[in-house]
Amino acid sequence: MSGIKTEVIVVGGGPTGASAALFLARHGVEVTLISRSHWVSDTPRAHITNARTMEIMRNVGLEEACYAKASANSFQANKVWVTTMAGEELGRLMSWGNHPLRRAEYELASPGKMCDLPQWFLEPILLGEAARLGVKLRFGNELLDFSQDESGVTTRVRDHQSGESVEIRGQYMVAGDGGRSPVAAALNLPMEGEAGMGTAINVLFEADLSKFVAHRPGSLYSIFDHGYDELTGGYATLRMVRPWTQWVATFPEVTTGGRKVEMTEALVTQIIGGMIGDASVKVRVLGISPWLVNRVIAGKYSVGRVFCAGDAVHRHPPWNGLGSNTCIQDSFNLAWKLALVMRGKAGPGLLETYSEERQPIGKRVVERAIASYAGGRALLETLGMRAGQGAAERLEAFARLMAPGAEGELLRRRWRDAIEERNYVYNTLGVELNQTYQSAAVVSDGTAPPPFERDADLHYHATTWPGARLPHCWLEQYGKPCSTQDLCGHERFTLLTGIGGGGWKKAAADVSAEKGVTIEVREIGLGLPVKDPYGDWTRLSGVEDSGCVLVRPDLHIGWRSRAWQSNSPAELMQSFESMLGLAPLSVK
Repeated sequence: MSGIKTEVIVVGGGPTGASAALFLARHGVEVTLISRSHWVSDTPRAHITNARTMEIMRNVGLEEACYAKASANSFQANKVWVTTMAGEELGRLMSWGNHPLRRAEYELASPGKMCDLPQWFLEPILLGEAARLGVKLRFGNELLDFSQDESGVTTRVRDHQSGESVEIRGQYMVAGDGGRSPVAAALNLPMEGEAGMGTAINVLFEADLSKFVAHRPGSLYSIFDHGYDELTGGYATLRMVRPWTQWVATFPEVTTGGRKVEMTEALVTQIIGGMIGDASVKVRVLGISPWLVNRVIAGKYSVGRVFCAGDAVHRHPPWNGLGSNTCIQDSFNLAWKLALVMRGKAGPGLLETYSEERQPIGKRVVERAIASYAGGRALLETLGMRAGQGAAERLEAFARLMAPGAEGELLRRRWRDAIEERNYVYNTLGVELNQTYQSAAVVSDGTAPPPFERDADLHYHATTWPGARLPHCWLEQYGKPCSTQDLCGHERFTLLTGIGGGGWKKAAADVSAEKGVTIEVREIGLGLPVKDPYGDWTRLSGVEDSGCVLVRPDLHIGWRSRAWQSNSPAELMQSFESMLGLAPLSVK
């Protein structure tokens, strides 16, 4: 059995593994990626790509490539509830920040624009850039087993084509090997929650539905009366893949007489025909994929030199569109930490902060998705509907909703309230951006966490409190607009300061020279290289003009100082050492 040496082994070629390989390669790390699949996903799978993920894509130079393959956010403008696509519309909700009042909030919060980017388009973008940067891609290679010791991880991999086994040795391993992760199982990671809460079916198909959707564009349409309640539990969804001719139909898999019904192509074609409600529309089924409804979160994300990310450690239904976004954000958090530790620039304790920071985020995402999943059933109950209901009963429920008089008016009011409640599925900007880390890689400035003035799930709260994501606002550099986030990231630390903060330049240079880790200094304000023409950064920064905000490579705040003082150089040095796990922070 031949042997290969690399610095990091990445297992899995989906969004988690592909992004981890890409981010590590940008830090100059040698990566070998193995995937048992022979190429990218053959189904669209995840599709909602939120602002935070697009910020990351912007930071690694892939923003335009992603937008070129995506459907713009305007195509996701509505979430619609109907009897059938050709039937009665029961209500709609402006979704994914498309309501005029919410659109302003989304645009103010991020330079990234949410879009609909199916996974089978995203993966080649990530993998292509990873390969361009030197990542060795080994598709059709299955991980058989692995072991780790004090200096590295040894894997045994089988090539599906040749049948031969190869040993790959790396300093670390990152497992993005999905919801049935063999690596997470082998590590015996503590899993909390419930797996297999239910089974659902995805059916990829082609049909021209333009006449039903062009006037109410959206990525999701819920169907209440398709005529196959006994097979789907009375609730089904159409998801747009490509406007308006490629779709995924999703419905629960139920049992009839104690047995599962085989979802043949002929049967799902009939069900989809019922969902459309117009026999003249031609349907071409392209694929049928069952999936499990899970509520699982790992208690920790790593053991020794092996780190798990993505669905390997957080598993949940697709409500809120958080899945692949959380996967990519896991990788973005881990990559810079691994790179610094491998180069001897940071202590091994820095790697412990990966799980400390990302596990609470993963747990919040799982719980939010499960709450949204449960809310879908509550929506049915609001109308007096239930799984397995007969056609006559279902029509009676619709009639009550549309009836004149006090009873009908009360039911319609409850229905509208129930639809408004679904903002917690389709407009949760706070869940996406209010991600604040607490770990040794974040140094407190002695202030208390800022209170949320509005609902923390629905609304973004901009702050530079240490651990928070760097707030976005528009600045000007070299006569061109740029985001605060454009000044930072790019695989380095950045110190943002203003008028009177010139001393930070020398302090940062001294720390950089001593620690061998670059801290770029960006001066913002009147007469400085970066202009703050609207005064937005002055309002957002949370420090005085002479203070500073230290931003980590993952665009999260690592530390801040309110104003320049005589002891500021020592504070910067001590805080930076603490963040890198090189020295404990002494009590002041």
